[in-house]
Amino acid sequence: MSQKPTSDAKNAYIRSYGRRWSKGLRPTRASALEDVLPQAAITLPEGDALVTPHVFFNRTVRAVWFEIGFGNGEHLLEQAAANPDVGLIGCEPFMNGVAAICVGMREMKTQNTRLWPDDARVLMDRLAPQSLDRLFLLHPDPWPKTRHHKRRFIQTETLDEIARVLKSGGEFRMATDHADLAAWMMDKTFHHPAFAWEAKSAADWRNPPADWPKTRYGQKGLKQGRPPVYLIFRRA
Repeated sequence: MSQKPTSDAKNAYIRSYGRRWSKGLRPTRASALEDVLPQAAITLPEGDALVTPHVFFNRTVRAVWFEIGFGNGEHLLEQAAANPDVGLIGCEPFMNGVAAICVGMREMKTQNTRLWPDDARVLMDRLAPQSLDRLFLLHPDPWPKTRHHKRRFIQTETLDEIARVLKSGGEFRMATDHADLAAWMMDKTFHHPAFAWEAKSAADWRNPPADWPKTRYGQKGLKQGRPPVYLIFRRA
């Protein structure tokens, strides 16, 4: 027996994302969603037992990386292709984005990626301590209005949970092109005792790491004069 997120589990969190669906899917995306998601979707064992994420993969993986809010999946797909011995977990509640990555997974015959088409926090709650090697949060919703700041993904309690599931020495990568959100994420994470900032100079947060895939979203921001900020922390 397997378990999907319950309404009680989802309602335990302030919603940090917008809509679940946009307009109807194009035929290619609809068919990919139908073909790929049943095999790639993560299901959890019944009950409350914690799970080691390696069990989600049908092969041995040397590490597990976890992306929160993968959008259309470009970054996740590139990382999967470049690191075939790593298991990647992508979380995305927006089903049009899930359909988009399913197209890419079908075309690229991706075998080392599993999907959680829902709130990442529900899945993190069920992961065993220190079971992830790397975690990504790239261009999350900035929720710019002050009254919506409580919906921003980075909060002290969320960082507590990330610290719980990330291995000692594990890497937490964030990026945003929204200046106020960058300051928010930096302040919250820098002052959290479980994380150490990796930057040694301004170039370290102005420029991406060498293995950082370019995405259409990131390139669009650059063309519009919104250079991203790259924040890389290490689990202490």
